Amino acid sequence: MARITYGDERDSEIGALADKIRKERGGKVLNLYKMLLNSPPVAEGWLNLLTAIRQKAELSGKIRELVILRIAVLNGADYEYKAHIPFALKEGVSQKQIDDLPHWTISSAFDATERGVLAYTDAMTRDIQVPDAVFAAIKGAFNPREMTELTATVAAYNLVSRFLEALQVDHEH
Repeated sequence: MARITYGDERDSEIGALADKIRKERGGKVLNLYKMLLNSPPVAEGWLNLLTAIRQKAELSGKIRELVILRIAVLNGADYEYKAHIPFALKEGVSQKQIDDLPHWTISSAFDATERGVLAYTDAMTRDIQVPDAVFAAIKGAFNPREMTELTATVAAYNLVSRFLEALQVDHEH
């Protein structure tokens, strides 16, 4: 059960933003966004950032979704994990890869680039600082824009999982 109430979509300040969220997120305001609507400026900024990462970035969807699922595993963010499995499968992440994410370091389901991305994700999420060797292992696989988008994706989805877990946002029904 959520720790605070969800924003009221009928509130005049919130209504237009809720409509924008519905438009950009497939016709429904998910509980994550309902919680964010408690602060319209934060909700709007969040929507803009996550829309850029999910819909406007050049980083491959498969890499993006591997990163998001790994962050959810690391942070124990079940809402985030369950919400992104369908997206991951649609983007080409295999069920074996999803199943092996908790122990990716000993799995043969990931290629060298994916392994490098997962190591980068782990370093950013667990330690904040990324060792030079971890960075060097993926730098050649991505251009500067993609590296920026990869890094922003890891950072943003750590934000998402921490927000969801701190406020105990309810799963969708």
